[in-house]
Amino acid sequence: MKKIKHWLLIFLKGAVMGAADIVPGISGGTVALITGIYTELLESISSINLHSLKVLKAQGFFKFWEKVNGNFLLSLFCGILFSVVSFSHVINYLLATESILIWSFFFGLILASAGYIIRHLPYFCYKESIGLLVGVVVVVAISVVPKMYVPDDLFILFWGGAIAVCAMILPGISGSFILLLLGIYPIVISAISQLQWSVLLIFISGCIFGLLVFSRMLSALLRAYYSVTMATLVGFVLGSLIVVWPWRDAVGVTLTYAGIEFIWPHRLLIPVDFLAATGQDPQSFSAFSCMMLGLVAVMALDFFGRQPKIPGG
Repeated sequence: MKKIKHWLLIFLKGAVMGAADIVPGISGGTVALITGIYTELLESISSINLHSLKVLKAQGFFKFWEKVNGNFLLSLFCGILFSVVSFSHVINYLLATESILIWSFFFGLILASAGYIIRHLPYFCYKESIGLLVGVVVVVAISVVPKMYVPDDLFILFWGGAIAVCAMILPGISGSFILLLLGIYPIVISAISQLQWSVLLIFISGCIFGLLVFSRMLSALLRAYYSVTMATLVGFVLGSLIVVWPWRDAVGVTLTYAGIEFIWPHRLLIPVDFLAATGQDPQSFSAFSCMMLGLVAVMALDFFGRQPKIPGG
């Protein structure tokens, strides 16, 4: 019974990750970090290698399944798939009709989770401070990079999938946002809607390649430099706050530095300026209530999510 509850909990965490991946600017990796499964996720994915395939050949499927933590991966990815299929329309509807409240909730959730993770680092010295700053700068820089336009080329699609899936497991960086920056988001969406299997198989192959390679790199970094790596990941999370800021308008802002122009896609505003600029109700009280709800959600995820691992699961 305990094992069933444990895998059901992993399924629910996957469902929350899937819901986060649907939202532009939010990463499922952020949820994995909040709920305490990030390291296990990376280790499980990176365990799918030549050695585990040799175990499959020599000792059979069940030993291979145990080697790659198959129950964990199956429960988690079933949750992600369930959420993507079930809630994508709901979340997109809410983003279209109640965007301020939805973004406020995610803002509170992300801010609270970053603070929580920082408090639980083994130590926080100058190296961790530099890592955190680098993480923030990377996400901010990605947010102002102009979109690229690439040809409908299978080679580009493969590497685009590899890069995008790396972003999906990085807290604070949205894989769909990376696809938009690379200019292949319309190509992928069109391939899905029209079931262009040649395009989809190349893209999915790139995703699998990127996931296996990048997860192994991250796992190695966490083993060797846990505190600095986690601080950098928190920087990614904090940097994403500018992406989910609730009060903004669609007027692009051009910033100039060292003779180079960067186009900020949205102008970030405080509630009073938002009303003056857009004529829309900033919903200040409701928005700040949703931010507090995000804080409570992090506390709940921590309370219900950090259960001891089931031996032999």
